[in-house]
Amino acid sequence: MKSDADFAELEAENTYLRQKVQLLEEQLRLARHQRFGASSERTKLIGGEQLGLFNEAEEVADPSLPEPDIEQTMPRHKKQKGKRDKDFSGLPIEQIIYDLPENERVCPDCGGPMHACGHKVARRELTVIPAQYKVTEHVETAYSCRHCEQNSDKTPMKTSKAPAPVIKNSGICSPTLLAQVLYNKYVLALPLYRQEADLKHMGIHVSRQNMANWAVYSSEHYFSKIFDCLRVELLKNDILHADETSVQVLREDGKLAASKSYMWLYRTGITAERPAVLFEYQPSRAADHPRRFLAGFRGYLHTDGYAGYHDLDNVTAVGCWTHMRRKFTDVLKTLDDDIRRDSPAQTGLDYCNRLFALESNYENLTAEDRHKRRDELSKLVADAFFAWAKEEFDKCRLPESALGKALTYACNQKPWLMSVFLDGQLELSNNRAENAIRPFTLGRKNWLFSNTPAGANASATVYSIIETAKANGLKPYEYINFLLERLPQGMASEDCLPWGEEAQRCCK
Repeated sequence: MKSDADFAELEAENTYLRQKVQLLEEQLRLARHQRFGASSERTKLIGGEQLGLFNEAEEVADPSLPEPDIEQTMPRHKKQKGKRDKDFSGLPIEQIIYDLPENERVCPDCGGPMHACGHKVARRELTVIPAQYKVTEHVETAYSCRHCEQNSDKTPMKTSKAPAPVIKNSGICSPTLLAQVLYNKYVLALPLYRQEADLKHMGIHVSRQNMANWAVYSSEHYFSKIFDCLRVELLKNDILHADETSVQVLREDGKLAASKSYMWLYRTGITAERPAVLFEYQPSRAADHPRRFLAGFRGYLHTDGYAGYHDLDNVTAVGCWTHMRRKFTDVLKTLDDDIRRDSPAQTGLDYCNRLFALESNYENLTAEDRHKRRDELSKLVADAFFAWAKEEFDKCRLPESALGKALTYACNQKPWLMSVFLDGQLELSNNRAENAIRPFTLGRKNWLFSNTPAGANASATVYSIIETAKANGLKPYEYINFLLERLPQGMASEDCLPWGEEAQRCCK
């Protein structure tokens, strides 16, 4: 007969196994949702009233209500151009006019000839002119003195000089060709082997190895100088954002091909007059990398919860409430619909949503007024949230569960999540960095890895040029070509920066 101790042991084992099954079910549901579910983190109304406090617009909306007629709401005025007209406004227009055949231009009543008396645009459509390639010959002209040819035994000669090539000793690469290769790879995420195949279809044989060499050469000889200027400008700011993501580099000394390296991102905040977005490749995720890159920076740094940012000299780390909210949305994804409403994760999500709802009301305020309103309203919500999180954490029986991890994150990240209330210029989330690093993560899905550190460094530099151009309202292809036409000819890097007058004039 089993003793009480045996039954207690079996009960403990049973409890452990139930918890293990719960954890595995949570992980399975979350994995299924990440693979097949919607990626948006927009909160779905659960239970009506509680979330309705923060989503009044959604709750009172009535799709069945007819829209008022425009004449009922405003006086008559000339109709403005629609969005499509604005999109087409910068494109050349070619008209194809259709006439009736000569034998049909006869009046059906009197039989007399008819004449054209007006035109009507039947439709407008976009027509594509496929890419065209041509060979450009740079011809130098020799000059001599005719008088000396006839009257002297020595004839002076002069020769015009063609512009320097963009790639030294290259017999094919032009600024426009290299700009197109870089644009395709780093903006459109089109790997070099696909570009090689596409050119081959047009009868042009350029190997991916050539294109890779061009990318590395242009990065090291031209773009790195622009990068250095951008970094100097970035460090002048007092508010920055940072993020990092993994990248695989196959041939790196001292590391296995399957090991992780990292692409780090640093960018200016919303208040910067000269936006800069910089990528840096590093072989690890060590805190020494941001410490070195940000040497000389003093101010606030928006980050996720990674501890490597928390002890930088003269830097106040500002946590991301979007990351905090995401922890609770992940918990809810693991739960059945009928129990989500009563889950503590729903309460945690409600607190986060309320903070974001309040923040949306501060958008048009000055930094000083925003700081004041946050102290009056938002900080109280945050304090209540952390008090609730500590209470729930203390009674959580399964810290390894998704809810336990969310509560642990909340308690551990409190000092940095509360930093947003130190200055009205700070933002509630680090979305600005996440959005800037997304083009790299999307491109990574196509090209998967870099072969060498030199390739990874080149990618980091080119991504920096492109994303900074976009942040300054420039067209990426035009700006890359702008640099490749000028820097090889000796133009100073300081005169080619994306906020400069010439770049703004040529690349908008």
